[in-house]
Amino acid sequence: MERINPPELSPPTGFSHAVTATGGRLVFLAGQTALDADGKVTGDTLPEQFARALKNLLTALRHAGGTPDTLARVTVYATDIADYRAHAPELGRIWRESAGRDYPAMAVIGTTRLWDEQALVELDGVAVLP
Repeated sequence: MERINPPELSPPTGFSHAVTATGGRLVFLAGQTALDADGKVTGDTLPEQFARALKNLLTALRHAGGTPDTLARVTVYATDIADYRAHAPELGRIWRESAGRDYPAMAVIGTTRLWDEQALVELDGVAVLP
């Protein structure tokens, strides 16, 4: 995979503007919230839930044979964009500690609610395995 960040675009912070992939196997990762193994949402704050949702996404990816650097695309769905922006530095730290500095193409989308009413954030993604 190649991460592309053209100098004509604003400098990316926590994402890549484009990711190209050649060959390999695609892995489509279902949306993950902060559910624990018993199906209960854990964490009261956005950072707590983000950390658990990311852990769940990376667990699914690992079991499919991938690693964080194989993520080509991640979409974040947040129920409160202002809260997400306010916590952006902490969410970035959580990302780097869990997934490293190879950022996929990303988008954050505001939504009124998620499947689990207590969920504040959900992540889904696409990975390209060699």
